[in-house]
Amino acid sequence: MADENQPGGGEGANKRWTEHVRVSARPDPASPFRTDRNWWRGAVMYHIYPRSFMDADGDGVGDLKGIAAKLDYVASLGVDGVWLSPFFKSPMRDFGYDVSDYRDVDPMFGSLSDFDALLKAAHAHGLKVIIDQVYSHTSSDHAWFQQSRMDRTNDKADWYVWADPTPAGGPPNNWQAWFGGPTWTWEPRRRQYYLHNFLSTQPDLNFRSAAVQEEILATAKFWLDRGVDGFRLDVANYYVHDAELRDNPPSDNPNPALPRDMQLHAFNSNQPETLDFVARLRAVLDSYDARMTVGELAPGSYELMAEYTEGAKRLHTAYAFDFLGPWPGAERFAEIAAQWSEGPEDGWPSWAFSNHDVRRVATRWGEALGARAGDAAPLFLALLLSLRGTIFLYEGEELGLPDAEVPFDKLKDPWGIAGWPATRGRDGCRTPMPWDGSDGAGFSTGEPWLPIDPPQRALSVAAQEADKASTLNLTRALVAARKASPALSRGSLEHIEATSAGLLHVQREGEGERILCFYNLTDSPRGLSMGKDFSLVWSHYATFDEGVIRMAPFGAIWLKA
Repeated sequence: MADENQPGGGEGANKRWTEHVRVSARPDPASPFRTDRNWWRGAVMYHIYPRSFMDADGDGVGDLKGIAAKLDYVASLGVDGVWLSPFFKSPMRDFGYDVSDYRDVDPMFGSLSDFDALLKAAHAHGLKVIIDQVYSHTSSDHAWFQQSRMDRTNDKADWYVWADPTPAGGPPNNWQAWFGGPTWTWEPRRRQYYLHNFLSTQPDLNFRSAAVQEEILATAKFWLDRGVDGFRLDVANYYVHDAELRDNPPSDNPNPALPRDMQLHAFNSNQPETLDFVARLRAVLDSYDARMTVGELAPGSYELMAEYTEGAKRLHTAYAFDFLGPWPGAERFAEIAAQWSEGPEDGWPSWAFSNHDVRRVATRWGEALGARAGDAAPLFLALLLSLRGTIFLYEGEELGLPDAEVPFDKLKDPWGIAGWPATRGRDGCRTPMPWDGSDGAGFSTGEPWLPIDPPQRALSVAAQEADKASTLNLTRALVAARKASPALSRGSLEHIEATSAGLLHVQREGEGERILCFYNLTDSPRGLSMGKDFSLVWSHYATFDEGVIRMAPFGAIWLKA
């Protein structure tokens, strides 16, 4: 490689080059990749937020029948499976992450029979299905909590975390909740405080209780027996609290948005006993065929991800928030991705750039790089799909959707409402999926639960299906290329480097194959002399001719040695 600053195409360099791929996008349901116990290694999973994917009954909220109706579309992306955010019974104060019954479907989304039908249909399409499990906390409406709060002697008195006030009458310690304010709320019937790391209506279960652990394991078996392929475990590092309730130490965060950012969450999360429960849960999953767990570790780090996934008795894989926050810079990005060891007992990472909790990556990172969302989205998709690990695409990411603008009077997210305008919350990434350009965007015949932003409607599935150069069809080509490549799907990460010219270089190897990926993270053309011993796998805003790569601003290219 040489001459990083050579012109990237000159006149016309900003036109969209044709993407190249020579493989089918549709998965083969009968392939060994679908049935072996390690199917999740290198898989591409599609994250569905049920409220916003497809509304089959016209009430303005997505549902399970709506998801089932769109499985042809999901399968056409070439992904290996779906992750469904919560659809369980809930008062919806945190939109499903406050569960009031772990073993039933909220009527808003349908019924257990609707879920069974969806699961059967997904499997018929060759798609795995993993579901959210929110074990850290329940809704305050849950029958367990309603009994626990009554007194200190009932059968479920210790199923939640209760603590006496300080001598001065205040909360037991300084812990701060993720959605603002202390993690403790007073219960006059018990004359004690209860712990809630999120909303006050989301009391934390007490995993130091053997009965709680047994009930949670029984809940896992309930869904595994129905045939789900695994679980995404919400805030999996928050199961166990410090037994001594010690104060959290201060953080060095220079710009805290909420009091929670002013402290390190050393004692209300990441307790060693959590791993003991994780081992018990892993044993349950290992007693079934080909099931998996992916843990959300908040906010997380490489060290935490490695700790929670190493060996055969912890989580199969996990993701943190390294790539779900602000653009870290090319050098830091490379450092994070390169940290993972690749021995047989080393953990396995998962990566996501967008999900239901953060601004969409096309906006979040695109603005940081000075790129329009439409220019940046394909680059970010290619970068994500070239990483070693399990990949999670968030609904609409394949369309290059920017984050939506939701006016204050239309906000639903309690975090966004409480923090307005400094914190806009999560509604901008949760607006309904735009299936077509109609008023309801093909999502619902009723009024959608969140408004549909016009820029998103313009990027609808219908608008992109017929355009071979659309971000949607680009995503299909990328997923297909990844799955056809042993190096990209399960190979090693041989090299990742940010260069002084604003390029990011990723090299993957596996089964005798070597793939080189280059990304232009600048608004200027770039070029590289590579030699002729390469063939083009895929490109966007880039060409490869006579051994020379020419990249327009925010271009990307994959080559095979």
